[in-house]
Amino acid sequence: MYNTILFEKQDNIAILTINRPEALNALNSTVVAELEQAIAEVEADASLGALIITGAGRSFVAGADIGEQYPMDVAAGRAWGRRGSALMRRIEKLEIPTIAAVNGFALGGGCELAMSCDIILAAGPNAEGKGGAKFGQPEVGLGITPGFSGTQRLPRRVGAAKAKELIFSGKQINGAEAVRIGLANAVYPLEELMDKAIEMAKSFTVNAPIAIKYAKACIDRGMQMDIDDGIALENELFAMCYATADQKEGMGAFLEKRKEKHFQNK
Repeated sequence: MYNTILFEKQDNIAILTINRPEALNALNSTVVAELEQAIAEVEADASLGALIITGAGRSFVAGADIGEQYPMDVAAGRAWGRRGSALMRRIEKLEIPTIAAVNGFALGGGCELAMSCDIILAAGPNAEGKGGAKFGQPEVGLGITPGFSGTQRLPRRVGAAKAKELIFSGKQINGAEAVRIGLANAVYPLEELMDKAIEMAKSFTVNAPIAIKYAKACIDRGMQMDIDDGIALENELFAMCYATADQKEGMGAFLEKRKEKHFQNK
């Protein structure tokens, strides 16, 4: 079904792996098309409670395919940027929590892909101090700007001044530095990275799915509003939780001192 990605489900967690290791998982039009198809599957599957995105081999995504981009003119560049940005926005707007498990290079479009996820977990270096996650937006060294919304998401995560430093210099940072500046959430040894990502996903999926969806909407939409409008949004979605069976189940379990809960996403 797919040639450049792997897509699997473990119970109610989807795992999407960019699988083009011979090119360090660089994003070309085939990868983008298959990501669009996989995200459509996620959007249509109401049984899913979380999505993990990672990469095969020693790279998460080492950017976009330069050979494919080199001959582009203005119109082709505009179309490519719009297509990539639309894909990242679809990932960002998924109602379920999303985790980027960054196993290696996350440069250019790879950094932008990671930032479209709610949570970023990074691999640390090996015992020899080599490998691990590397984040960066090196596009200016290629004569272009970030094109898949990196100039918009990076400052929203780390602040405008730090984002300008990283984008203007094109330098790479490791997982520990990404955590320090607020780009990533945590660093784990590479061999533990996927287990930790799944563990985190499970910590989300045990909770009421509608409440998670509403909480994500409050945060994401509220960050684009002034605080009064954000509070009003929270008040409304908070109230809507009381129309759900999951609210009665969650509070009922608390009152009955039951550890086991049976949320039904309704």
